[in-house]
Amino acid sequence: MGNSRTLRGFFLICQVQNNSALQQLPAIEFPHVSGGLKRMKREWVIPAIDFPENDRGPYPKYMVKIKSSYEDTVAITYMVTGPGADEPPEGLFTVDRRSGVLYVTQSLDRERTAKYRLWAYALNEGNKAEEPMELIINIIDQNDNAPVFTQNPFYGGVSESADIGDSIMKVTAVDEDDPQTYNAMIRYKILTQIPQTPKKNMFAINPVSGVISVTADGLDRETQPEYKLIVEAADMEGTGLTATCTVAISVTDSNDNAPLFTNTFISTLVPENEIGVEVTTLKVTDKDELGSPNANTRYSIIKGNERGDFSITTSLDKMKGILTTATELDFESAPVFTLLVVVTNEAPFSGPVSTSTATVAVSVVDKNEPPAFSPAEIRVSISEDANTGSSVADLRAKDPDTDRKQSVRYDLHNDIVRWLSINRDTGYITVKSSMDRESQYVKDGRYTVLVLAHDNDTVPATGTGTLIVSLLDVNDHLPVIEQRRVSLCNRDPFPAQLDIVDLDGPGHAGPFMVQLQGEHKLNWTVSTNSSNNLAALAPKHELPPGDYRIILRIYDAGMLYQDSSLDVAVCPCQGAVSTCFIPHSSPRMLNSSLATSVLGAIFGLLLLLLLLLLLLRRRTRRSEKEVALLEDMPRENIFFYNEEGGGEDDREYDLSQLHRGLDNRPEVVCTEVLPTATSRTSYRLQLHADEEVGKFIEDNLHAADSDPTAPPYDCLLVFDYEGGGSEAESLSSIESSDSDEEQDFKKLDHWGPRFSRLADLYAGGTEEDDDTETLPGKTEWV
Repeated sequence: MGNSRTLRGFFLICQVQNNSALQQLPAIEFPHVSGGLKRMKREWVIPAIDFPENDRGPYPKYMVKIKSSYEDTVAITYMVTGPGADEPPEGLFTVDRRSGVLYVTQSLDRERTAKYRLWAYALNEGNKAEEPMELIINIIDQNDNAPVFTQNPFYGGVSESADIGDSIMKVTAVDEDDPQTYNAMIRYKILTQIPQTPKKNMFAINPVSGVISVTADGLDRETQPEYKLIVEAADMEGTGLTATCTVAISVTDSNDNAPLFTNTFISTLVPENEIGVEVTTLKVTDKDELGSPNANTRYSIIKGNERGDFSITTSLDKMKGILTTATELDFESAPVFTLLVVVTNEAPFSGPVSTSTATVAVSVVDKNEPPAFSPAEIRVSISEDANTGSSVADLRAKDPDTDRKQSVRYDLHNDIVRWLSINRDTGYITVKSSMDRESQYVKDGRYTVLVLAHDNDTVPATGTGTLIVSLLDVNDHLPVIEQRRVSLCNRDPFPAQLDIVDLDGPGHAGPFMVQLQGEHKLNWTVSTNSSNNLAALAPKHELPPGDYRIILRIYDAGMLYQDSSLDVAVCPCQGAVSTCFIPHSSPRMLNSSLATSVLGAIFGLLLLLLLLLLLLRRRTRRSEKEVALLEDMPRENIFFYNEEGGGEDDREYDLSQLHRGLDNRPEVVCTEVLPTATSRTSYRLQLHADEEVGKFIEDNLHAADSDPTAPPYDCLLVFDYEGGGSEAESLSSIESSDSDEEQDFKKLDHWGPRFSRLADLYAGGTEEDDDTETLPGKTEWV
């Protein structure tokens, strides 16, 4: 044919039944174009080829014949490509290269491949004689697949309180056949219901959608918790292939049963005055599902608890009610309670039900209660300088146990400094000793004491009250400078800031006034600030470096004052003191006139003390000879006795024989007689200005001579009393007083050195007795 000639043609497609039919296939010719050699181009629509699936053959089996318009003039070779031909799955379709007959080699399955797309070619000596033509082969569906359920079994649930018509669940089956044909149209129906109670047809299924719903009442989880259905799915709208599945329907619980008390009447005892005590436990039962809100219980006290004395809670397992006391029950006001308790569920009831109630009779057990103060905290105010015995407060505690007829006694518990006293029977509190608002035991001006009230029961009970005493301040403390030493520069110094301290409260402390005393006014100046407790000290002019002592008199708001000494180090510097070095040549403690005055006062006091000692010595002077009475006597030891009896040579003598008579004479005592003074003598403690020291001592000496209360006092000397009617043997054998005859006492010299002095006294005569000159050990000063 050559390249100079253009070939145009078309495919003729027909079904081939046998070899004889090949000759009868119609051919389609292209129309000729008038006036020329060229043929008009036309478009052809190639219809799809339909071939049934599952065809029984025999195979290969003719499908169609492909024909080129040039096959009568030139040699045409046919071929096909595409899936099923030369692509997987290869070999399903083949074509006769010469005749163009298309064959299928085996049975086709629409569910595997519903459509094939092939390309047919007409070639002349390897060249394209026609344009490629697309062949579409549709596989015609056959009902060769039964429906299949998406799961088996199906599970669903329905409330036992569900209404008729309520949907429960949906079952689904699928069919692999062509959904556009009857082969895949599925219909559902229930074949069996197990069990068939309370009715045979409790459920129904929509045949098209597969939705299962309730068709009858009577569902009850407590009697029949589960149903089993056998459901069938059939294609061809219910007349074709079928499949079955099992549907398990659980009947879910609804709160259609009220909880019931196992015991509807309970009697119990509970002690008074205790909160949170368990009174009783109420148990219940419920037919609904345990552990669910339909069975979990709630409790309420609907009667008898108007004051809120009790509370009720639910136990951990939600099936018991625990009744406890919410307040301290009082036997005296309400000895018996009758409570009405109702129980419900956490979930609301699904329908009308009758609730259960229980009656609890609670008897309160009486206990010995402590007396109670009303109010429990009492506040009073009293001046800190209140006199001893002043009234503070009158406390009363009431014993709540009115039926016991008990008495109440009172005590103070933590009166640490013992300022107060309480009447144990009445609770009346008074001042016992002087009080001090500035004491460490007073906080913010208040002294707090606990008051105890005890009853007299067999096991006493104690109540407490708090007494808060607000101590009203008085001006009983003197102001003082807190610093003891400060430093200043001697040139242009910054004033020293002095802190003034007064333990008194506001109104009795600041504002303060400070004055310099004596000659200190010449060299120093001091000022105070009314808004704070500070004083500023500064020199009036430049002073030599050294140590100075200054006397300051500080007045408080009540004009009470006290003198304070202050050591001031004047440093050789200017402005503020950073470091201070005072040369050794500088003066130390430059306060000559004051030092002279102080030394003079000390000297005067020492001289006065010496004069007083001389006066005492003069009044108590004894005779030198009498003092030597015992000094000349030879002895090994000196013994002093308070009883007249045996001496050191008579160590075995029973002195109690001499002393026993004194036991019956308690009126015999030894004491000093303190003179009664109508007025107190005034002594001077300081020198007047420009006064001589001698004059100061003379004035005080004159005051001491005229002071009747100055020691030594006139004393009554009492000798040890030997008593009367002594049980000791008589010493009258000496017969020194019963006879006027001369007695020979020389024989006493033979009794030892202790009796030689006695012999001298009796033999040589006696001197007049003087009570002021006695042997040691014979009198005692008290």
